[in-house]
Amino acid sequence: QVQLVESGGGLVQAGGSLRLSCAASGSIFSINYMGWYRQAPGKQRELVASITSGGTTNYVDSVKGRFTISRDNTKKMVYLQMNSLKPEDTAVYYCNLYQRVQNYWGQGTQVTVSS
Repeated sequence: QVQLVESGGGLVQAGGSLRLSCAASGSIFSINYMGWYRQAPGKQRELVASITSGGTTNYVDSVKGRFTISRDNTKKMVYLQMNSLKPEDTAVYYCNLYQRVQNYWGQGTQVTVSS
């Protein structure tokens, strides 16, 4: 059984920063992808950033240069550092783990950016 628990969301003014954390527990294999998705009201869930177990990263264009994804394999943690936040970044952010053709999701954490 895999569990993902996010933390670090909240309310921030435009231009501010937040750091999201995701703690993974259970059967985590050495080869996997971890990522952050977000879903704003009335919109589809979208991939924000992903990172392989080897450290290769990928970002959606709208966050490039502002967000940084990282992971600590020994601690089974993945992070999302979000800088220069914009109101359009407001969404519920979900941690995702993909391994052995299975997807796992956290419960989500709300990020609200005020203008």
